[in-house]
Amino acid sequence: MYTEVQNNNADELVRQHAPLVKRIAHHMLGRLPESVQLEDLVQAGMIGLLEASRKYDGGKGASFETYAGIRIRGSMLDEIRRGDWAPRSVHRNSRRISEAIKQVESIKGRDAEDGEVAEHLGISQQEYHAILQDSAGCRLFSYEEVLEKNDAGADVFAGENPNPLEGIERGAFQQHLAEAIKGLPEREQLVLALYYDEELNLKEIGAVLGVSESRVSQLHSQAAARLRARLSDWLN
Repeated sequence: MYTEVQNNNADELVRQHAPLVKRIAHHMLGRLPESVQLEDLVQAGMIGLLEASRKYDGGKGASFETYAGIRIRGSMLDEIRRGDWAPRSVHRNSRRISEAIKQVESIKGRDAEDGEVAEHLGISQQEYHAILQDSAGCRLFSYEEVLEKNDAGADVFAGENPNPLEGIERGAFQQHLAEAIKGLPEREQLVLALYYDEELNLKEIGAVLGVSESRVSQLHSQAAARLRARLSDWLN
């Protein structure tokens, strides 16, 4: 009888939060190439929602929507990784940009500017922006994955983590990530905030900033590269 009640509750949670899957899928699709299909993301997200409905424990301190969002994003990211669309050259160039940013900032002692990074790489600023554009959606530094390590997620997943040291490391990483984001150039911080917190798409962010959608995509990629450069000790 108890199992039947549990199943009914899980089914109801899935029905109520199915629109959340589509909303997250549309949001993520905004920075992925055309080869990634909305239907694939939704299907993967529904699997995450089903898992969330079965494993959710309201006593752990997070709302179901928060917990489900973490699971849904995680399932979608797994789907994207399984069908990794990016050529090796894109990943290689992404790493080159992060390394160049790290070296320029080490020399200058401040945020690296577009032209300085391009010069360090020995390419034109136009070529640099083209690489950033190609890197949009590439897993330079997956901000969505970091959402799986947020405070609510840590509380929810605590019971599944038998190693307390991992929890300590996660907390330390969160702190370094927060500091790294605060240290980004103001416009890059704003792009991340509008995209992830306000859930605006690239076109809407462009309207807010008064720039093109492609420029927003470049800023997003550059923010990711800068974060990867500044958190390289953690990510490696």
